[in-house]
Amino acid sequence: MKPKLREQFERLTLRLAELEQTLADPQVTSDLGRWRRLTREHADVQEVVECWRRYQQRERDLAAAREMQAGESDAEMAQLAAEEIDAAEADLARLQAELLSALLPRDPDDERNAFLEIRAGTGGDESALFAGDLARMYLRYAESRGWRTEVMSESAAELGGYKELVLRIEGERVYAQLRFESGGHRVQRVPATESQGRIHTSTCTVAVLPEPDAAEEIKLDPSELRIDTYRASGAGGQHVNKTDSAIRITHLPTGLVAECQDDRSQHRNRAKALAVLQARLHERERNERQAREAATRKSLVGSGDRSDRIRTYNYPQGRLTDHRINLTLYKLAQILEGDLGEVIEALCAARSAEQLAQLEAGGQASA
Repeated sequence: MKPKLREQFERLTLRLAELEQTLADPQVTSDLGRWRRLTREHADVQEVVECWRRYQQRERDLAAAREMQAGESDAEMAQLAAEEIDAAEADLARLQAELLSALLPRDPDDERNAFLEIRAGTGGDESALFAGDLARMYLRYAESRGWRTEVMSESAAELGGYKELVLRIEGERVYAQLRFESGGHRVQRVPATESQGRIHTSTCTVAVLPEPDAAEEIKLDPSELRIDTYRASGAGGQHVNKTDSAIRITHLPTGLVAECQDDRSQHRNRAKALAVLQARLHERERNERQAREAATRKSLVGSGDRSDRIRTYNYPQGRLTDHRINLTLYKLAQILEGDLGEVIEALCAARSAEQLAQLEAGGQASA
């Protein structure tokens, strides 16, 4: 193991002692918020330090076995020493992998629920239809994971699909699984309206935003909000909305807009729109922070910029290609039915591999 990594584990050992001393302070236990943060950190650090201590013990075992093998004339004892060397080396390789994984920075947003936004791009009606296909794909994937979904706002297109759709997805590690879906999605296929069988290319943009915790929400100044009410659009008939229950909220300093017309209650629509606005402001701050920290560095799995072309869905070839990691799968039909696991696992693995490379090079891995 490289010296710089050893230094990091020794610093964590010192940090564990500091945390144990701090948590014993009665003043800390009286501050519930601080106590919870410190106990979470203590649990995380303790797990790493215990693994580090097991690693150090196996290093000592290995050194002792090699010394015994070098000075042993008895064939049977030398064989036992050789077996211990093999076992210790295998344990050290496993423990080192665990330690490196534990050092990878954890993004606190990974545990959060998420808002998933899909918008039609170039391609007119075909783009809106593709947005509908993407929505179905994500809803099916969410269902397979046991996640709960809720439509926050939608703008249906005349021939089907969506001009825009915003979903809230709730469940275990939603943002961690969906975070790399942000970007430009391109489809290549023959549209239903194409009479000459020509392949067209259309695009949609997807944005995945972590839902802020209530305690970390950005405080909104009411004077900076413009709240408009309007009549929700509907299919007509007996269920048509006859009141101005739909809500559109504009954050004047940034120009960010959120709206909701899913509920017949103006009050509930307002609460939902505020939640989406909070998430968008949170994502804006997050992106600005990352831009400052990363400067010109671009992540292996993409910058997350919504204009990036991250993926192509080629219907004639039944092919999906993720351009960020050069992944090509010939199972497009299954993926569009929600079988996204292989794609998402590959993206998460690429992110972890990049972080590990940074650590092994002696740098600081980014979350």
